[in-house]
Amino acid sequence: MAALLFSSTNGQSPAVNLREAFLRGQAPDRGLYFPEKFPTLAPEEIAAFAKLPYHEIAFRVLSKYTDGIIPSDVLATLCRDAYNFEIPLEKVYDRVCVMRLDQGPTASFKDFAARMMARLMGRFLHEDGKQLTILTATSGDTGAAVAHAFHNVPGIRVIVLFPINEISMSQRKLMTTLSDNVRTVAIDGKFDDCQAIVKQAFADPALKHIPLSSANSINIGRLLPQSVYYFYAASRLAQPGEPIVFSVPSGNFGDMMGAVVAREMGLPVKKLIVPVNDNDAFPRFLASGHYEKICPSRNSVSNAMNVGHPSNLARLVAVYSGRMDETGKIHQQPDLAAMRRDLFSSSISDQRTRETIREVWNKYELLLEAHGAVAWRGFQDWLATEPLSGLPAVILETANPAKFPEEIEKTIGFAPDVPPAMTAAIKLPEDFDRMGADYEKFRKYLIQRHIN
Repeated sequence: MAALLFSSTNGQSPAVNLREAFLRGQAPDRGLYFPEKFPTLAPEEIAAFAKLPYHEIAFRVLSKYTDGIIPSDVLATLCRDAYNFEIPLEKVYDRVCVMRLDQGPTASFKDFAARMMARLMGRFLHEDGKQLTILTATSGDTGAAVAHAFHNVPGIRVIVLFPINEISMSQRKLMTTLSDNVRTVAIDGKFDDCQAIVKQAFADPALKHIPLSSANSINIGRLLPQSVYYFYAASRLAQPGEPIVFSVPSGNFGDMMGAVVAREMGLPVKKLIVPVNDNDAFPRFLASGHYEKICPSRNSVSNAMNVGHPSNLARLVAVYSGRMDETGKIHQQPDLAAMRRDLFSSSISDQRTRETIREVWNKYELLLEAHGAVAWRGFQDWLATEPLSGLPAVILETANPAKFPEEIEKTIGFAPDVPPAMTAAIKLPEDFDRMGADYEKFRKYLIQRHIN
């Protein structure tokens, strides 16, 4: 059977296989790689997940993409090694649950993709005898997850850019306390500045001598592993063939695209709820059909979602037969009627976010941080428009509340318990570089790092 091919959303680059898509990150035409067609899981295959552990579900989902690229026994070992932590599903009321994706080594959902990406890329590079520089931008949690996952992986250097004033101390320390093959750069700007620098570096002819790739969600290697926990949640909560509702707090839209991938592979999804913070470009687009990115992005308490132009919108538009380039320009309108049927999105202000943290704690003794609170409130907004009708629903909690102790304490009066890994990182000394949002300076920095 021929290997699955991945095409660029900009349509100007040749299709490549999974290995090439992983290692390149962004297509040469600045588009994002996406499967030319989605492999599907039969209903009986999905039903069988109910009796399988997480790592086995991951193997069965990801093997649909790796056939002909990675031997089955190798993939099974990588999945078992990557997913050695719990994925709690906490019932709140009726069939409504919170899925906590914060039990990995950096207490964030980003661990699910980063750990698998590191293992796959490490294997590809070992087979090829090559070196690679992973260049990534973070709005909060990606940097730490990538830094930890790729720390001391042979053949890989990591450079993480982060906005100096827009991430929490614990988010920062989980990556700036690492060394060896990991380097962090604080940018005097916003996440969108960091992301723009990364994208420009990938397209810069002056850097062709430096093998670059990304661990941001612009890399298809982030989305495919993130599709797995939607199958996992459904296997524990839904009857075979029963549709399920997901509410996914969304910034760069990589996490919600994991849900879209799962749906396209055959998972029955009644509604995908895509709540955002004050960066409301998507709900306005969904309502009006007119897309206008937010520049500069707006600061919100749910800081990992401070994205004025989500990169993954290009992939979502492609699913609905449209075409959007990397600047946000729509060259072909997607099927908006179908998008509105499948998706719901609302914008959650900081005031509503804090009210939600307080209300959910007081009513259910359920502790949410700001991103999970956005997901919860978005779910409530959707319920005001459409009945759940007894179906299962899953609200994603994407980060551990201990990453935001000051905000939690200010909102509900006590600081959350801190996981041991975070406690250890907070005590370590930091070491990071700092520069303005200046691409020319960063290019020189990158070349110098490569020489050294």
